[in-house]
Amino acid sequence: MERSGRVTQVEVARRAGVSQAMVSLVLNGSDSVRVTPETRRRVEDALRETGYSVDVLGRRLRGKANRLLGVFTYESVFPSGSADFYVPFLGGIEEEAERAGYDLLLFTSPGRREGRRHVYEAGGNRLGIADGSILLGRHTDRDELARLLHERFPFVFIGRRESPAGEVSWVSADYAAATGDLYELAWSRGHRRIGLVGLAESNEATVDRRAGYKRAARAHRRRAEIIDGEDPAEVWSRIQDLDLTMVLVETVPMAEALTTLVRADGKEVPADLSIGVLGDRDPSQALPSTRVGEELPWTMFHIPRREMGVEAVRLLVDDLESRTAGEGRRQVLLPCELDEGATIRSLRS
Repeated sequence: MERSGRVTQVEVARRAGVSQAMVSLVLNGSDSVRVTPETRRRVEDALRETGYSVDVLGRRLRGKANRLLGVFTYESVFPSGSADFYVPFLGGIEEEAERAGYDLLLFTSPGRREGRRHVYEAGGNRLGIADGSILLGRHTDRDELARLLHERFPFVFIGRRESPAGEVSWVSADYAAATGDLYELAWSRGHRRIGLVGLAESNEATVDRRAGYKRAARAHRRRAEIIDGEDPAEVWSRIQDLDLTMVLVETVPMAEALTTLVRADGKEVPADLSIGVLGDRDPSQALPSTRVGEELPWTMFHIPRREMGVEAVRLLVDDLESRTAGEGRRQVLLPCELDEGATIRSLRS
């Protein structure tokens, strides 16, 4: 069925060949009027076929909001590596939801296909029983974001997200500014051949880091040297070919792998190669067998994960408690904290 907005009970009733009142009886489980099994089946089939979900906006405007916020993650939350990544976000979400007087509902199943979760299962929006939802995850389904926007379902994504269907409300770390800060720190210590080791995948965070690096290089009239790849040996070879004194890398595991290769060549970090990490440790991205014997005090920036969770709930609650829930979209960038560490050598005498 082609839709121009949230599916209504009238549309469901028309498809099932019953009255709107009958649809309401089935939805509410009322026993005040007997509903035959055949009629109930037709209504339930129509609900599935149209993707109908509870009209949360209408309930709220009638003073019937559930005061329930959904939390949906595209990847699993509980395995150890992912848990370490998600816990700060979830802590911030819980803290602010409690302060605002909302309960939380964590969506974990069954909408999993090809190893990833999905909002829409059997045509319906699984998040519809909540007033609105916080969404997290690297592997976003852009078609689903477009459908949520189309239905005017209130949601906020943790992490910058784009959709051809319109603006998405999100809260993100300011990766571009933080990357520029690390570049400027290296420049102030005398480095003039500074490269970026990027990830092969192209998500918004990676795009933002590259934008910050390119802007900083352009400001100093330097060529942007970007090395894409996940093979540390190939990356190290390219660094030497370009005669770089400093590289900005996206993950701690890649920084560790490069350090191992530098040492295998009889050199050291940062004496022979300075390294800055564009973020902090994320166990869910770890590469196998790349740990350096001792943890180096990386020069990096820290991502404000807990604060992002708090701010996402604030945006969502503000949206829900306005008269135009699901219509206005807002974006917030939060600053990252620079950690000067000890892996950028000063080249100044």
